[in-house]
Amino acid sequence: MRERVRWRGACTLSRARTGERGAAAVEFALVLPILLLLVFGIIGYGYMLSFRQGISQAAAEGARAAAVSQTDADRVTKARAAVNESLDSYGVTCSGTALVKGATTVGSCAIGVATCAGEAASVRCVTVTLNYSYRANPLVPVPGIGIVLPQQLRYSSVARVS
Repeated sequence: MRERVRWRGACTLSRARTGERGAAAVEFALVLPILLLLVFGIIGYGYMLSFRQGISQAAAEGARAAAVSQTDADRVTKARAAVNESLDSYGVTCSGTALVKGATTVGSCAIGVATCAGEAASVRCVTVTLNYSYRANPLVPVPGIGIVLPQQLRYSSVARVS
């Protein structure tokens, strides 16, 4: 009687695949933290760029609002209101001479009315300067990307008041 010989190629192949399943899990575990850091870094950096544009816009809006007001006291009040309206979506407000997020002072807010440089004494200018300490107070804290974020976000806008 002849003995039947079974082909064992399928068994060898399935053993190899079983060993590879563990290797894929290990590779995924090694790549996942790098992938998450990259994704959250892009999100955090993009939000910082959006906030940078918001601070620039807030300074410009504050100077414009002050330029159309009648008195110097009214100019400062209107400028501060315009800055606060522009930065409201980020939870940042201009309170006195400080930028505040929640209960924490995160920067400075200066609104001044003075004689324009190089102009006659009757020509006045409104200057709105916002300075946010971004690296110390990021809006989206992502561990590990602090070194690529700017130390300060500082914008100043000047409007001439005749």
